[in-house]
Amino acid sequence: MLTTGESIRVQLLGPIRVWRDGTEVPLGPPKQRAVLGLLASRVGDVVGIERIIDAVWGSDIPQTAANGVHTYVAGLRRALEPGRSRRGDSSVLASASGGYCLRIDPDAVDVTRFTRSHAQARKAHAERDAQRAVGLYEEALTLWHGEAYSSVPGPFAAMERARLQDLRLTAVEEWASDMLEEGRHAETVADLSAAVMEEPLREKLRWLLMLTLYRCDRQAHALAVYTKTRDLLNRELGIEPGAELRNLHQEILLGSPSPKAAARREPPTAPGGEGDLADGALGDTPRPAQLPPLARGFVGRAAELAELERTLGDDDGRHNASTRVAVVDGLAGVGKTAFSLELAYRLRDRFPDGQLFVDLCGTGLQEKPLSALEALAQLLRSLGVDEARIPDDLAGRGALYRSLLHGRRMLVVLDDALSANQLRPLMPSGSSCVLATSRQRLSGLAIRDGAHLLHIGPLSDGESADLITYLGGHRFHGERTAVMRLAAICGGVPLALRSAVEGMLATRDVPPLAMVERYADERVLLDRLTVKGDAAASLRAMFETSYQALPAPAARMFRYLGLHSESPITVHLAATLVGTSHAMARQLLDVLVDNHMLEEASRGHYRFHGLMGLYAAECAQREPLANRESALNSLIEQGWGFVPHQAPAPLQENCLPHATTH
Repeated sequence: MLTTGESIRVQLLGPIRVWRDGTEVPLGPPKQRAVLGLLASRVGDVVGIERIIDAVWGSDIPQTAANGVHTYVAGLRRALEPGRSRRGDSSVLASASGGYCLRIDPDAVDVTRFTRSHAQARKAHAERDAQRAVGLYEEALTLWHGEAYSSVPGPFAAMERARLQDLRLTAVEEWASDMLEEGRHAETVADLSAAVMEEPLREKLRWLLMLTLYRCDRQAHALAVYTKTRDLLNRELGIEPGAELRNLHQEILLGSPSPKAAARREPPTAPGGEGDLADGALGDTPRPAQLPPLARGFVGRAAELAELERTLGDDDGRHNASTRVAVVDGLAGVGKTAFSLELAYRLRDRFPDGQLFVDLCGTGLQEKPLSALEALAQLLRSLGVDEARIPDDLAGRGALYRSLLHGRRMLVVLDDALSANQLRPLMPSGSSCVLATSRQRLSGLAIRDGAHLLHIGPLSDGESADLITYLGGHRFHGERTAVMRLAAICGGVPLALRSAVEGMLATRDVPPLAMVERYADERVLLDRLTVKGDAAASLRAMFETSYQALPAPAARMFRYLGLHSESPITVHLAATLVGTSHAMARQLLDVLVDNHMLEEASRGHYRFHGLMGLYAAECAQREPLANRESALNSLIEQGWGFVPHQAPAPLQENCLPHATTH
């Protein structure tokens, strides 16, 4: 870590402010502060310009956004290094690798100090040193000077505001518990009352406030808190207070908790506590265990599994307020669901409150995509909420869902997501974990919500061979040439490999190598990888659903690229084929890449995966002949000499029919 800017101090826990050598410096307009807030949250890391743009403007990106970023960085450099020459290199806010890096001591940022003191306080509490824990909690909480990222625009600032606020309230709850253990009841009332006003639906805060008031000989006030809590939960969420809150209320009525007792009592971990919510939610419902069975013969992906297992499974005390979210994306048929389930089974013991699973049908073959409203209803039913108690609106369902999972460690697997907007309402706060799959790269979830994105590609030749020999058994014994040939034909796509092996097992009278050569015929390969009556096991059908999910202009680009699917693709070639500008062509190519219908080999150079190229050549035939001839003539006029790809044979009866052209 470079530390050339030790004299700089940054405040994010409140209005964003900066001091240099003890003197506050002006930071300029709100968006300039937003840029600083993002860079200060990633001290020492290079943040790309595109990520800065998404963090500051979100989906409403003006054409001048990139220039705006450069302008804001220049303004920050003038503020942070007033003596630097205009053309001199910046030692504090450096340019690097297509982005910018804030090079200061991490401890100069208050969020870093808050996180460290909070972790040290938890460690002291675990060591039964309540007095030291209280001091460390207070050290952490005194760093706050209002709402984090106050008045700073942009989706990243909004996400950080919510995350840090939740983390602060968690620290308040833990501080109050240790204060009660120390017998310092009266000193706790004011801070707990203020926290309850900030977050009125947080039952843990109200539980602590009731117990604190009772121990201060204020029984009537404690009972009044319960009455207000019950009325609020009924009105806002349609539920009763949780079991722990109800039990404490009953004990206060009976006079059983001693007002002077200093014994530690754990507050409820969620609305409804560890026991039940009113009307059966969680209480009488079996612990969810909804993971589908694993596919036979999972191979490879060791590095990717280890990466996500570390990201999602490690509990170092930082995750109680910030839910861990990972999204696995990749080509249709590449094994995203199998990978995610393999990981989920490895992680399930670390999430003792259960596992939820929802197929979001984002690119479903039979079902239309689930809306977030429908998915929340399914999740709430799985958590034991009676149908009559499920709110009608998205906000109400989301609030109830988050309340039910607050404080619980539950694994939520969301398969086949269509978009970030479909996923966001399904992400709870707290100690749970969300693992999702999608055929699209959902960059907005990483930028706005802090999700971890992982792309998985085709299997290597060796891994493909391992899968073939495992599934094929004796059929491939001693047939190394046939195995490697089939691995190459299927391009490492697990769905294609499984389909081909099953087809060969059903035709045992033909030698393996001879059978493999039947799959080598590109004109009928996708036909051979089609399972009659089971579109979910048919590669062409999977590609078709990805195609149908494309915006119309991108689908048109895909069809025209199918005329040239065996050769490298450049922006210029794509623009010539479609008859559009280079800027528009690049934009459409990026859409295809994000949807894993096209691969970017290097900047400005693209290619199809072999199997996707065959499908693209089929789709090209959906364009009228006159349009195809005109596009090819345009290429010839531009000097592109080539033989256009010959489309595969017409579809057989057992294949999915062509969808309507976009």
